[in-house]
Amino acid sequence: MKFKQTMKVSAILLMVAFATAAFAQQPNLQYFRQWNQQGVNVFEPTKADTVAFEGVKVRIGGAFTQQYQALSHENNAAENLAPDGKTNLNQLYPLGNGFNLATANLNFDVQLEDGIRLSLENYMSSRHHPEFWVKGGYVQVDKLPMFGNPDWFSKYLRVKIGHFQVNYGDQQFRRTDNGNAMYNPFVGNYIMDAFTTEIGGEVYVFPTNDLMLMVGLTGGLINGDVRDYGPNQKKNPSIYTKLAYDKQLSDDFRLRLSGSMYMNNETPRNTLYGGDRTGSRFYFAMEPQSFLSGGAVTASTTANRFTSGRINPGVTSNVMAWQINPFLKFKGLEVFGTYEQAQGYANADPRLEGQTTPDKRQITQMSVEGVYRFAKNEQVFVGGRYNTVTGALDARVRNAQNQPLDLTVNRYELTAGWFATKNLLLKGAYINQDYKDFPRADIRSEGKFNGFMIEAVLGF
Repeated sequence: MKFKQTMKVSAILLMVAFATAAFAQQPNLQYFRQWNQQGVNVFEPTKADTVAFEGVKVRIGGAFTQQYQALSHENNAAENLAPDGKTNLNQLYPLGNGFNLATANLNFDVQLEDGIRLSLENYMSSRHHPEFWVKGGYVQVDKLPMFGNPDWFSKYLRVKIGHFQVNYGDQQFRRTDNGNAMYNPFVGNYIMDAFTTEIGGEVYVFPTNDLMLMVGLTGGLINGDVRDYGPNQKKNPSIYTKLAYDKQLSDDFRLRLSGSMYMNNETPRNTLYGGDRTGSRFYFAMEPQSFLSGGAVTASTTANRFTSGRINPGVTSNVMAWQINPFLKFKGLEVFGTYEQAQGYANADPRLEGQTTPDKRQITQMSVEGVYRFAKNEQVFVGGRYNTVTGALDARVRNAQNQPLDLTVNRYELTAGWFATKNLLLKGAYINQDYKDFPRADIRSEGKFNGFMIEAVLGF
C-alpha cells in the first residue's frame, strides 16, 4: 500500500475511534443542521431560537462511508484506436465486484457568540484527491450581539459569508457529499449534479415561520481568483436566489415548495455542474480502460476518472439555471421532485463561421423519488427514484446541420436502508442507467450500467 493510502486509512480509523467517545459529548449549537439522522429532511436551518447561548462551544464531527460495488456495464461503440494503433479508446474498463476505498469528512462547528456560528468542512479522504483538503468555511450570523441583539435581525434575517456550498436547489440538501451520505436515502446523486462552492455571501429573509427568501452573490468561480483576464474575457459574479415555503400543515402532513435561480453571464470557468471534486459513487461505470492524456495513452484510475455516471454539460462561461422542488411528507411517506432547466455554453464550444460566441445549449433534468420510512423513529426505509437528463449535453456531438444533438441519460434506483442508531446507517440499492442517442463514435453509444451497491455510513 502506498504511503498516502496508508495515511488515509489511518486517519479514517482514528476518526472512527474518536467518534465513539465524541457522540456523548457533542454540544448543541444554534441554528444548526445535525450531521446524523436528525439532519434528514432538514433544508435551511430554522430561525427558531431553541438553543441558549452558554459561551463558546466547539463541536468536532465527521462522516465516514464505505461501499461494496457489484456493477456491470456495456456499450456498442465503434472501435477508436489510439495513435499506438492497438489501444481501443472505446473499450470499457473491466469492472468486477469489490470494495471502494472509504471516503471521510471532518467538520468543525463553533458557536462563537450568541447567534454567530463558524463552520469549517474538510475532506479527509475522497475519490479524486488523495490528500486532506478543505471544502470550505463560512460564518453564519443570526443575531447581532455587538448591537444588543435587535429583534428585527434576530427574528427575520440571516447572513452567511465565506467559501461555501451555494444554496441553489433543494436537491443539494439530500445529496451525498463525499463521506457524508446520511441525508441521501439513495447511493447516487443526480445525473447532472448541481453542486459547487464559491466565495461570497447570502442574505436570508424569514418574513413568517413558513416563508424564506434568499439572495446570494459570489465570485462565480470555485477558487479565489485575482487575475485580470484582459478585454476578451470578463469575470462576472454569480447572482442567485431562492424562494421557499415550508409548513407543517398538520401533525402528519408537511409541505415544502421551493424555486431557485442561478445566473452568471460570463466568467472564465464556472462550475455549477462540475463543482464536486470528491467524485461519484459508481466507480469506473461507463469509463474507458485507457484514454489519451497529453497525447499519451493513460490507464484509468479512480482519481483521473472520478465523475463516473454523471453528465457535466460544460456550460462554464455563460450559465442560466433554474430549479423547482416540491417536497411532501405524509406520516412515513415522502415525495421529492426536481424540474430543472439550464442553458449556456463554454468558451471552448465549437462556433459557426463568423460567430463571436458559441450558441447557447439547453438541458432539462427531471427527477421524482418516493421514500417510505417506518418502524420506531422511522429507522427503516424503502424507496425509488427516476432521474432523466436530456438536451445538448455535449457541444461536440452534432447533427447534419452542425447543431448540438439532443442526448438523453436515464437512471432508476431502488433502495432500502436501516438506521441502526441515529449515527449509523446501512443501505443497499439497485441501479440501472442507460444512454440514448449517443453516436457510435462515442464510448457511451448504447451504453448501460446496472447492478447492486451496499453502503455503510457513519455520521456525528
